Amino acid sequence: MFALVDCNNFYASCERVFRPELNGKPVVVLSNNDGCVIARSNEAKDAGVPMAAPAFKYENLFREKGVTVFSANFELYGDMSMRIMNLLGEFCPDIEIYSIDEAFLKMEGYRYLDLDTHFREMRDYVSRSSGIPISVGVAPTKALSKVAAEIVKKYPQKTGGIYIIDTDEKRIKALKWMKIERVWGIGRRHSKRLKQMGVETAYDFTQLNDSWVYRYMTTVGIRLKKDLLGIPTLDLDDIKPKKHIATTRTFEKGLANKAEIAERISTFAVFCAEKLRKQKCICSSLMVFIQPKRDDDFYSYSSNSTFVKLPFLTNSNMEIVSFATAALDKLFEPGIVYRRGGVVIMDFAPESQEQLSFFENSNPRHKTLMSAVDKLNQVYGQQKVRLAIQDQKRVWKMKQEKLSPRYTTKINEILEIKA
Repeated sequence: MFALVDCNNFYASCERVFRPELNGKPVVVLSNNDGCVIARSNEAKDAGVPMAAPAFKYENLFREKGVTVFSANFELYGDMSMRIMNLLGEFCPDIEIYSIDEAFLKMEGYRYLDLDTHFREMRDYVSRSSGIPISVGVAPTKALSKVAAEIVKKYPQKTGGIYIIDTDEKRIKALKWMKIERVWGIGRRHSKRLKQMGVETAYDFTQLNDSWVYRYMTTVGIRLKKDLLGIPTLDLDDIKPKKHIATTRTFEKGLANKAEIAERISTFAVFCAEKLRKQKCICSSLMVFIQPKRDDDFYSYSSNSTFVKLPFLTNSNMEIVSFATAALDKLFEPGIVYRRGGVVIMDFAPESQEQLSFFENSNPRHKTLMSAVDKLNQVYGQQKVRLAIQDQKRVWKMKQEKLSPRYTTKINEILEIKA
């Protein structure tokens, strides 16, 4: 059996842990630069706040409904997520962290265990220990556990936060209830095609001919279909090094000055290089993009990204920044106001497998230098040691007017209790 553990309204719940007076009241969390709503409490949903709602358009509604608004505090959320995953590991050693607020558990060898009692104890323990409420969907396959978790979200009172699909009758009933566009692994393109064929539910999908599913959805679709039929084909995924690393941001304001944009792109490239070194890899290609403001006519026809094949493998800040800024030279157009930019590094290889070239190679002195820089930044704080092209007065300009304290990761922001 597989269990999908989902933290309820995770970002909003994290904020409530340290602000218990907000329990039962509408709470929303905004994206980077306080742009749009990325998390809502149930009360905020009932108040009419939609997901991805632009914050500036809903300011009046926030005031009218008494909605408490927070800027995204990803450092806090990441730490709370790690704590919850550690708690889950006490109940099942086979765990796949699927996202910051979701994890799959594989209950192998628990044949004589009362799963309902086990997961209710787990749910109570995690909620009591972390302050975060969780939902648990249990089924013979990963795809069905996703369906079970959706049922828990829809009917939290009836299910008590736990739903187990352990009979074929329950499986069929759940699949007939599940809309095709909500099925895990069915994207917009596939759901649109399936609806045109009259496939409205997950059950309808399981009745399709295998040849059709394979033709339009390849082996991925076949595996999904079998999983929904109760035949396990998807196992827990092993933790693997990332195949690409991206740093993309919306600028604090529209930028038309090339030097300012170059500073942003350089900082993004440094972030990527740091992450690359953490997984002990080197890269051989990168992509840079800059995106004009949407109200600019140039936006409709501008080619605003470029791919660069590096002449050698590297994870050096200086070298990756050099290639990224050279790519920016090809993209930048004077007179255009740019609103967003980013760097993506790709085509990784382990550091131990670096192959030297007769003609051009990474500067070998950079390895020692980067190691020293990483240690200094780890001790004294992110980006204390920076390149000259980076802004020396800040790491990243981001609008976070409603940021809560980082209660669990910064000693000077720890929760104060007055007795």
